[in-house]
Amino acid sequence: QVQLVESGGGLVQAGGSLRLSCAASGMIFGINDMGWYRQAPGKQRELVATITSGDSTNYADSVKGRFTISRDNAKNTVYLQMNSLKSEDTADYYCNANIRSFRGGYLVNYNYWGQGTQVTVSS
Repeated sequence: QVQLVESGGGLVQAGGSLRLSCAASGMIFGINDMGWYRQAPGKQRELVATITSGDSTNYADSVKGRFTISRDNAKNTVYLQMNSLKSEDTADYYCNANIRSFRGGYLVNYNYWGQGTQVTVSS
């Protein structure tokens, strides 16, 4: 019943900006760490940015200074503001969240993944 739904992907020119959103829904008792990952063609999935429940953030070196991760706990949503986009940012972007919820009658913490959204940066 808990799920993550991403939005905001698309095609943008190099130097442009996009904002990705990921909203969690369902019977949620709490959300711990949230993050964004990406996977380019022929490459492994890599961490882009994470944010804790206390708003502590981490970024991959390749996006530091250009991307900003944030969250709105009232909306159960995490965002990724992407500025100064480069062609090498082209990838499928995936949202991840550690969520406390009932699974099979037990209250547990579990990592959920979004379906992925395509970001294409053209030159």
